[in-house]
Amino acid sequence: MEIPAVNLKAIVLMHWLLTIWGCMAWLPPSYAWGNFSVLAVGVWAVAQRDSIDAVLMFLIGIAVTILTDIIHFGIYYPLAEGLAERNRDTFRFSAGMAILGLLLKPVSCFFVYQMYRERGGDYNVNFDLDTSVDSHCTTDSADSAFIGRRY
Repeated sequence: MEIPAVNLKAIVLMHWLLTIWGCMAWLPPSYAWGNFSVLAVGVWAVAQRDSIDAVLMFLIGIAVTILTDIIHFGIYYPLAEGLAERNRDTFRFSAGMAILGLLLKPVSCFFVYQMYRERGGDYNVNFDLDTSVDSHCTTDSADSAFIGRRY
């Protein structure tokens, strides 16, 4: 089964709209700053179609905002109880859109990761300590390269 292609512009636009609606009633400015900063990196990834760094930073930003959104919801959600009826409807809409945005972020991470791979990105983590850079850069090997040189 082939993974459908999703446009990066659609992902950025969807999260921008859900973030605006989520900020309408109850979330603090730190929620807006965090999410809009990541969306700015997403605009950069859209503008530079061949940049691996831009799409990787956008992917990492979305992943980090998943955690920060959970923290924001946990801290600020109980404060919105006891509102007037009109404000309660606005709160429900805003909370629903913010939660929907949070639920869609892992899906967006998946599609952004696919775009990262399409652009040529490959993230390898090497846990082999015998072949790591630090094990090859010892003072013995550095000193042996300078044998016979005078300064």
